[in-house]
Amino acid sequence: MSYESLKAGDEAVHRAVQGEIRRQNEGIELIASENFTSRAVLETVGSPLTNKYAEGYPAKRYYGGCEEVDKAEVLAIDRAKELFGAEHANVQPHSGSTANLIAYFSLLDPGDKMMGMSLAHGGHLTHGHPVNFSGRFFDVVAYEVDKETEVIDMDRVRELAKEHRPKLIVAGASAYPRLWDFEAFQNIAREVDARFLTDMAHFAGLVAGGAHPSPVPHSDVVTSTTHKTLRGPRAGFILCRDEFAKVIDKTNFPGMQGGPLMHVIAAKAVCFGEALRPEFREYARNVVTNAKALADGLIEQGLRLVSGGTDNHLMLVDMTPKGISGKKAERLLGEVGITVNKNAIPFDPKKPAITSGIRIGTPAVTTRGMGTEAMGRIASLIGATLANLEEDEAVKAELKGEVEALAREYPLYPDLVDEAIGVEARA
Repeated sequence: MSYESLKAGDEAVHRAVQGEIRRQNEGIELIASENFTSRAVLETVGSPLTNKYAEGYPAKRYYGGCEEVDKAEVLAIDRAKELFGAEHANVQPHSGSTANLIAYFSLLDPGDKMMGMSLAHGGHLTHGHPVNFSGRFFDVVAYEVDKETEVIDMDRVRELAKEHRPKLIVAGASAYPRLWDFEAFQNIAREVDARFLTDMAHFAGLVAGGAHPSPVPHSDVVTSTTHKTLRGPRAGFILCRDEFAKVIDKTNFPGMQGGPLMHVIAAKAVCFGEALRPEFREYARNVVTNAKALADGLIEQGLRLVSGGTDNHLMLVDMTPKGISGKKAERLLGEVGITVNKNAIPFDPKKPAITSGIRIGTPAVTTRGMGTEAMGRIASLIGATLANLEEDEAVKAELKGEVEALAREYPLYPDLVDEAIGVEARA
């Protein structure tokens, strides 16, 4: 893959692309929702399939000339169904948020009651937050984690469901470090005659690789993204039982979206194909192994983890004992080349723009080939960075050098990085 045409046509954008390639290669990416795609996915997203309009579904399009893109979408559908053991798949949603939008409007009418995990306790914006479409169109009941254990109390979820009788119960989160009991959620939904939806966007790759329980056998509908732990293009998809296939497809098109992004759908097919290979199962297991190793290392550094650790790919680190905010921790780590995101912790007294915690995940570093030894080094680098609260610039420079040295041991897109470094050297 070359960016010479971009360089000749738009030098300013070219510089931004090269700078981002360099940033990704030289730093340590620990944002739990980010990952690095394969070159095959990159090339497919940048293919001429982007030129094709294809409203509708394979063999039922509203445009001519769709023979080849039909093949790509059928591959994506069939592979998604095989990968997750689903009865039906819709691979057209542009993102996880639009997948949720499509699912909600397939299962609910505006004003209906739904129940999802509170964003402040690790849930997702689209699970009923008041500023989001989910909170504006539906009557939302939020469940939280237990204050002592910092994990979901299923007895409390059942109590809330029986009290409020929602029409839909949603499982899934953006910052919950523990496994989900999908069977228990399914049983609760049945008790109150509700539908059960799981948003597995953050752990879909772990499900695909057998490193996390699957929600598919227990859920009426499952929504997801294809990036994050699944390591594909930035996009969404929906799985469901056959009984919901027609309404899901109709709500997607013509209900919510127009022309699908055929270059991205083809990249989803590539992503699902990669996840069907034996080596992806090893990758998923390594993500979880690395997360546990990194969690143990952070605890050794004197940091407090929400719920005491992790069962999946991410962990929440409480900065309160360090006397700093999540926002400051994010900045300090970013200045030495370690990328994390500030994140609220359960019962957080600080505002969402400040937070008391940071979220850390291992999907991206595992993609680069790092193992438990590297996780120990990363934990030490994080500990040293957060100990430098006086912000000694010499210490920062030394730590940044150590981060870059570790990153160089695990090269990412080597040919693209060489080009990026060359551009910087000539500037």
